[in-house]
Amino acid sequence: MTDLKYSDVTPREDFLNRRRFVAAMAVGGGSIAAGLAPSISSAAIDAVPSIYSTDEELTPLEAITTYNNYYEFGTGKDDAAKRAGGLTTKPWSVVIDGMVNNPGTYDLEDILKDVTLEERIYRLRCVEAWSMVVPWIGFELGTLIARADPTPGARYVAFETLFRPEEMPGQSSRLLEWPYREGLRLDEAMHPLTILATGLYGEELPNQNGAPLRLVVPWKYGFKSIKAIVRMTLTEEEPPTTWNMQSPREYGFYSNVNPEVHHPRWSQASERPVGKGFFAKRKPTLMFNGYAEEVASLYDGMDLRQNY
Repeated sequence: MTDLKYSDVTPREDFLNRRRFVAAMAVGGGSIAAGLAPSISSAAIDAVPSIYSTDEELTPLEAITTYNNYYEFGTGKDDAAKRAGGLTTKPWSVVIDGMVNNPGTYDLEDILKDVTLEERIYRLRCVEAWSMVVPWIGFELGTLIARADPTPGARYVAFETLFRPEEMPGQSSRLLEWPYREGLRLDEAMHPLTILATGLYGEELPNQNGAPLRLVVPWKYGFKSIKAIVRMTLTEEEPPTTWNMQSPREYGFYSNVNPEVHHPRWSQASERPVGKGFFAKRKPTLMFNGYAEEVASLYDGMDLRQNY
């Protein structure tokens, strides 16, 4: 157990130095001095993984931060890494409105103030036509929704990304209808596997990965995990979502990972692990991205070919 706060996330170099120190102490049989300043050390990351964490090999940090779909910065996989550095992410707030008893503008610093790192390190699989295993730092979306106190008729949560074309040059294009929108059913949003990520690999979340606040829904395709969130609206009706509006034949509202339902233009039965080279052997894609035991019951009685 730990009382570390999200505000204690350290710069990468400090994190790496501490990792070396912890490793050296472990080899030497020593102990970490109680007077060390709180930080997300390698010890903390190793000690408090979420119960949902995978033991699969982690994707290298360089691959995670340089291979991204983030069309607000361009269509190339490396565009976000090249162009997102100028995005202003502090201060940051999220509007929560719609069918809630406590609507308002929630400051991110206030949201994180009372969130500890206990059981908040998530090593989760993420998949599109390629896959990664990312050590996210995050917290359950459900805890924030609970603070807003949904009214009984609320059934869905709609999400919206920041719209700031002067800092997000891709938004000047007509590729998509901006701002980017996504949505979940309320029971999906309240599931403990659905997290809001604020960091990865012991660091604050890089801009190209959706800083300062992004959704992570590991049993769905990656485009459902909306980045740079500025609004959440609880509704009774299913909300419009960007890719479903763009091409409803190709992208359904649910977008659950299902190797038996192919995208009209390619198979989704296998995936290519990022960071192992373009010619790396592809892996079979797992139903619900390997999280069937945890989430399949959410869809009891549904035809997942029709509700793709």
